[in-house]
Amino acid sequence: MRLPTPPPHPRLEKMEGQVVGMLRLFRNRLPGLRAGSLQDNLRDAAKEPERAQEHCLPPFAGGQHFFEYLLVVSLKKKGSGADYEPTITYQFPKRENLLRGQQEEEERLLGAIPLFCFPDGNEWAPLTEYPRETFSFVLTNVDGSRKIGYCRRLLPAGRGPRLPKVYCIISCIGCFGLFSKILDEVEKRHQISMAVIYPFMQGLREAAFPAPGKTVTLKSFIPDSGTEFISLTRPLDSHLEHVDFSSLLRCLRFEQILQIFASAVLERRIIFLAEGLSTLSQCIHAAAALLYPFSWAHTYIPVVPERLLDTVCCPTPFMVGVQMRFQQQVMDSPMEEVLLVNLCEGTFLMSVGDEKDILPPKLQDDILDSLGQGTNEPQTSEQLNEHVSGPFVQFFVKTVGHYASYIKREANGQGHFQERAFYKALTSKANRRFVKKFVKTQLFSLFIQEAEKSRNPPAGYFQQKILEYEEQKKQKKSREKTVK
Repeated sequence: MRLPTPPPHPRLEKMEGQVVGMLRLFRNRLPGLRAGSLQDNLRDAAKEPERAQEHCLPPFAGGQHFFEYLLVVSLKKKGSGADYEPTITYQFPKRENLLRGQQEEEERLLGAIPLFCFPDGNEWAPLTEYPRETFSFVLTNVDGSRKIGYCRRLLPAGRGPRLPKVYCIISCIGCFGLFSKILDEVEKRHQISMAVIYPFMQGLREAAFPAPGKTVTLKSFIPDSGTEFISLTRPLDSHLEHVDFSSLLRCLRFEQILQIFASAVLERRIIFLAEGLSTLSQCIHAAAALLYPFSWAHTYIPVVPERLLDTVCCPTPFMVGVQMRFQQQVMDSPMEEVLLVNLCEGTFLMSVGDEKDILPPKLQDDILDSLGQGTNEPQTSEQLNEHVSGPFVQFFVKTVGHYASYIKREANGQGHFQERAFYKALTSKANRRFVKKFVKTQLFSLFIQEAEKSRNPPAGYFQQKILEYEEQKKQKKSREKTVK
């Protein structure tokens, strides 16, 4: 039985006309999009993940603004009932002198944000204790550009029962470790006064976003503590700066992570269940990051708000996170070919059944062997990310790393991918069977379309690993000839 559609939220109902008016632009980008309910429109706003793909990422070489907004979202009582409405109660900076179209886009963005800051519904009661949570969400603009919301939910300073609030930083930059540190600084200042947060965020907004491997240092004054110097450093290897694999490893075994990867590669429907917003957010970002250098281009909602739970009924591919309190509603929903992952118990509640057979057996063993090496040794966050991501990157190097040799170019530079010759070049039958399916996915299609447009392969981490692999094969052949 399909979940009933709840009545429109008063504030969001006001936005609906604006959003529907912009759907023609959405339709050109996303076939099949229709002018429908507010739930559909908000779902479309969260349609795309932050991309791990080098040629799809904005060039975060450094120099741009760290963030667009710092928002405080608080719970306000709705009438005489027990329900609360999430509302933006603080915004920095205020935007003025925007054109009408820009104003509509900003209103659409700002109107959707409270729902994602409090995805657990409107039933709250004042609390004396609440464990802080750090999580994130992704919204997609009409023009396809992404905005990421980095959230810290906590109880405001004070005595007696009170309601949690969310500090939310909106940025177009995917760098989760760095923004978590910024939220630490915001939280520290929030314990003193909102007035102390303003100069810190103003200094951050005026600072240039650092290039990979570089550090920016901010000077900030705190009453009773004096002047502090805060250093913010980007990882040198920027393709993993948007992810932390530790939560995924705590929740699941390597074999299960491999099956999730296999399902994602064939663009299936994947639902993660967990209690905490932090766990959901980190695990779904980690699962999407395993697809590097490809990008999940379907519905992607790290934490699904209660009012959008009917997302799980969609017949199209999706990767979503749902809080455990809504498990029964999800289980009762009509769903087809879904992988339902219980992160709390480390189990699959639903599966298609063939997840272990999607990837070539030899390459599956290679991934598991690599993941199992040295996992008990202490590692930094960056080392752990590289350790987990590396075997999956190698999987794509071995299966599709030869793609550039099968793009034939015309005199004007336009490339044409030779699909049949590409997969026939693989000597392993198991690899060839997998690649014949994979080339039909949107993951691969988007990747190869970009490659057809570019005269040269993108100079990035994936290309570096392809070159290293080809060099290893040459050396191996050379050694074999010497032995003979």
